[in-house]
Amino acid sequence: MKQKRGIYILPSTLTTLGLFAGFYAIISAVQNNYEHAAWAIIMAVVFDILDGRVARLLNAESQFGAEYDSLCDMVSFGVAPALLVYLWALPSMGNLGGVAAFFITACSALRLARFNTQAAHDDKRYFQGLPTPATAIFISSAVLMYEQYDIQPIAIVWTCLSTALAYLMVSRIRFFAGKDMDIKKPRRFTVLLLILAILGLIASYPAAVLFIGTLLYCLHGPLLSMYQRQKILRTRLARNRRTQPNTDSETHHD
Repeated sequence: MKQKRGIYILPSTLTTLGLFAGFYAIISAVQNNYEHAAWAIIMAVVFDILDGRVARLLNAESQFGAEYDSLCDMVSFGVAPALLVYLWALPSMGNLGGVAAFFITACSALRLARFNTQAAHDDKRYFQGLPTPATAIFISSAVLMYEQYDIQPIAIVWTCLSTALAYLMVSRIRFFAGKDMDIKKPRRFTVLLLILAILGLIASYPAAVLFIGTLLYCLHGPLLSMYQRQKILRTRLARNRRTQPNTDSETHHD
């Protein structure tokens, strides 16, 4: 089958804007302008969401678009957040802080590579491992909130958090994806009110709402995994209890 030549302009333009935002975040972080860097990373996340949605709505998905998107994501969500958290919170940790920041970059690359190779077989309802944009928003919103309330980051805490985020990205823990949601399907009026309420909160307290929301998202994966394991364990125990009386009665009969 002959492949189509050319690229889809609109999705690729949105992806390029995300790349530009990530590159601008790197420059801002190097210049110690951490708030601008954080906002740039958040804008990169917005463009990343838009390019995928637009491509699906326009039926403009392509292999080129997928590969280009991953390369841009590596810059915006792998390099930029790692550099930001290192320059903002980890310099006093020396080499250990550099290693923790590098873990974010390396695990982002591994996460994106695994997603590309397994995307066709994965359950569309869930991500396997924490998505790289979630890590980027967590770090960026934390920077904004700390700067807004004049809180000094504790280096050892952020060394541990950076390592934990890196681990979650390459783990097999499942996180809700929401890709199976049909945005063209009619919804109840209360859904619109809920969306407006969330937008109002973000507009009023952007840093705090984004940080708390992303923190809850990062936590829900491990909690969901623990719940599912407990459920499987209870099912196995119940099954064993049902089969145990039969075994006992056979032994007594003999």
